[in-house]
Amino acid sequence: MANLDDLRRTAAGLPGSEERATTGGAAWFVRGKLYAWECHPWPSIPDEMRAIIAAELVVGVKVADPIDALALVEMAPDVFLRTTTPWGEPKVAFRMADVDEQHLTELVTEAWRVQAPKYLRARFDEVGPENAGLPSRGD
Repeated sequence: MANLDDLRRTAAGLPGSEERATTGGAAWFVRGKLYAWECHPWPSIPDEMRAIIAAELVVGVKVADPIDALALVEMAPDVFLRTTTPWGEPKVAFRMADVDEQHLTELVTEAWRVQAPKYLRARFDEVGPENAGLPSRGD
């Protein structure tokens, strides 16, 4: 089971990443663009999703395409929430208690890639995840 410290460790290894405190909790940005965040049970979130977010740690991440979000939800509907709010699409939210550290690393790294400028992605690709302090996909 992954936790916020695991997310912080992953984000800290991504070039240009910074953590900020927001009214909804912690959020991670790359060059001013949001890529991961703690979900907060805002009134605009549907009741059934708001109840989950109020009861446990849920994290949202950017995805490249709405189809990617849909695929994750369909693959693991007990882990990935079908909807939160309409802002910031495409994105997906997931229950941290049901994600292992390796999967969390993949989700956060891919979200960072969606928002990071090309030169930062190239820098990351040059050094590789293991040299950036992240577990490699084979670990």
